[in-house]
Amino acid sequence: MQSAPRTRVQRRPVHGVLLLDKPLGLSSNAALQKAKWLLRAEKAGHTGTLDPLASGVLPLCFGAATKFSQLQLDAPKTYEAIARLGVTTATGDAEGAVLQRREVDPAQLTAERLAAVQQRFTGPIHQLPPMHSALKKDGRALYEYARAGVTLERSTREVVVLALKLTLVQSEPPFADLKIVASCSKGTYIRTLAEDIGAALGCGAHLVFLRRTASGGIGVERCITLEQFEALPEAARLARLQAPESLLAGHARVTLDGENAARFLSGLRRRGPWPNARAVAVFGDNPRSLLGVGHIAGGELIPDRLLSPLEIRQILQGSPQPEAGVLSGK
Repeated sequence: MQSAPRTRVQRRPVHGVLLLDKPLGLSSNAALQKAKWLLRAEKAGHTGTLDPLASGVLPLCFGAATKFSQLQLDAPKTYEAIARLGVTTATGDAEGAVLQRREVDPAQLTAERLAAVQQRFTGPIHQLPPMHSALKKDGRALYEYARAGVTLERSTREVVVLALKLTLVQSEPPFADLKIVASCSKGTYIRTLAEDIGAALGCGAHLVFLRRTASGGIGVERCITLEQFEALPEAARLARLQAPESLLAGHARVTLDGENAARFLSGLRRRGPWPNARAVAVFGDNPRSLLGVGHIAGGELIPDRLLSPLEIRQILQGSPQPEAGVLSGK
């Protein structure tokens, strides 16, 4: 019996940002592809990989918004994690084979001792990237080498833990669980942080729970789950998208008249009475539309990343408008 032919999805231009609460068990790319399919979008990208065993904030960019996704990739992130003290694993999480078990006496994990370790891991620290990670070497992810039983030499990298809170939580003896709330810079491995904290406490640790609760000012309370998003009718899905300019909440703003907007869009610098600024969102005034981003030096507005005239027309014809404060954290 011949199977029915597959229906080809008709892709379309979609421009905006979806604030997704990624579920457990799904890779960031799988979540992106699912949302892209639900929107029938032509172009999409995510803003920072979350492991399949982690859930939480994953902004997804579509169309013109992908031009500004690096801003979220570089933004600080906040995580809530649970580390099981007394057990180390090959992967640093619950999926790996157990390497060592030690009994942990919670009475010895005093508030003073936790405070000292908390202080030690706050600020600039050095981490050795884990073999079970998406970091690439010679075009292959480290986890591919790890699965083949190969361990590569890696160099430590400096990252910054902006804020850290450690709290003992209820667990079953002979182990103890430690809640970790960390706000950190791009490139920080929470799994490695948990392992290093466990080593500093003298008992070892591995992650049993990880959730990203904020990314660049976006709180998880503003996000929608993939299940909720799929349940919406198509028009309501589009309405959930924030406009591309919502990624530029921290930028200074400059509005250009018609002639200067056209010249800026062609890549030309414009002169004006503007103070120096490292990051500027540039708009045209009639109709009001995002043109791109640039910077100002010595009274010159210099283009950095521009939308195409076609993208601008498509956004004006049907783009959702940003909600105030959605990406600014206000």
